[in-house]
Amino acid sequence: MTAAAATATKATAADAGMGGRIQAAIERALQRNIKGLEYFASPAPVMGTTAKDLIHSRGTLNLYHYRPLVDEIYRVPLLFVMATTNKGYIFDLAPGQSLVEYLLKQGYDVYVIDWNAPRADEKHLSLETYVMDFIPECVGRVQEESGEEDVTIVGYCMGGVLSVMYAAAHPDGPIKNLACFTTPIDWEHMTMFRRWSDPRYFEVDRLVDTLGNIPAELIFTSFEMLRPATRIAGQVQLWENMWNDDYVKSYRMFDRWSTDPLPLAGEYFRQTIKELMWENKLLKGKLTLNGKQIEMGNIKVPVFHAVAQHDHIVPYDASKPLIASVGADDKKEIVLKGGHVSVVAGPNAVKRLWPALDQWLGERSV
Repeated sequence: MTAAAATATKATAADAGMGGRIQAAIERALQRNIKGLEYFASPAPVMGTTAKDLIHSRGTLNLYHYRPLVDEIYRVPLLFVMATTNKGYIFDLAPGQSLVEYLLKQGYDVYVIDWNAPRADEKHLSLETYVMDFIPECVGRVQEESGEEDVTIVGYCMGGVLSVMYAAAHPDGPIKNLACFTTPIDWEHMTMFRRWSDPRYFEVDRLVDTLGNIPAELIFTSFEMLRPATRIAGQVQLWENMWNDDYVKSYRMFDRWSTDPLPLAGEYFRQTIKELMWENKLLKGKLTLNGKQIEMGNIKVPVFHAVAQHDHIVPYDASKPLIASVGADDKKEIVLKGGHVSVVAGPNAVKRLWPALDQWLGERSV
C-alpha cells in the first residue's frame, strides 16, 4: 500500500469513528428528550411495597410488621425507629433496593416505627412522649406479636437519638441490642444547624407558641440550605442521564423521599433546640425525661453504630462520641463511604452497610 493510500485509509477510519460518536451523541440526545417527556408525564414512583401489616396506630405513630420471606427466622425481632422528620420508606425503596427486604431474606423478623404528620392537637408531643411512651408501647407490641421477650432496636438519625435515649432510660431491658445509623450525639458539632439556631437570633419559643407544630416547609428548607447548590446540580445530572432508566428511577425515589419531610410537634422541636442543640444535655448526661436522668453509660447491651464519611447533615464529629459514651463492652463503630442517605439506601448501602449489619446482628439475634 502506498503512503497516500495508507493516509486515506486512516482518514476514512477516523471519519468512521467520528461518525459513530456523532451518531451515538444524536441517539442519546433523542433518548434524553423522549425520556424527559416521559419523566414529566409519569406518576411519582411507588415505594414501600414489601408486604407488611399495620399492627398498631395512635395519632402520629404507626407500627408495621413485615411478613417473613423465609421459613427460618432469627429469634430476636428487629424494631426500626425512623427519624421524626421523614417517612420510613427509605428502609423499603423498591425490590432489590430495600433494606427491609434484604433483612427479611436473611431471616430477620422486622418491625418499623413510622410516623404520620402530627395533628394540631399533638403539638404538645415531647421527647418524653417519644422515648418514654411511643417506643416502650411499640416494644410491648413487638413482644406480643413475636412471643419473644428480647427486642433489638435499630434507629436512623434522630430515630437513633430517640433509641439511645430509650436504651439509656431502660438499662434493665427488654432491649437486646442497639444499632444506630448516623446518629448525632455531640450537638456542638451540628455546625450549620447551630449557626441557624443561634439563641441570640432564633426565637424558638415564639416560633412554637405561634405555629404550634413546625411546618414541613421549614424542615425542608433547613435541609436544603445545608447544600444550596445540590438540588440544581442534581437536576443537571438528571438531565445528562435522562436516557438511563436505572439512574432516573433511583433519582426519582431519593428525590421523592428527600422532598417529603414531616412537620414536627412543637414541644418536641422546642426541646430539641433548647436541650440538645443549645445545651448539649445528652452528651453531658444532664438530660432528664419524666424525672429519669438519661445516662448513656447505662447502656450495657451490644451497640453498633454506622456513620458516613461525607455526611453533611450529621458530621462525623457529631456522631463519633456514641461508642465512647455507652457503657457496653461489646460495641462497634464502622465508618462507610457515602452521605447521610446513601450510607443507608442505594447501591453503596447494598454493598457496605447491609452486609455489615447482617453479620453483626446475626451473631446477636439467636
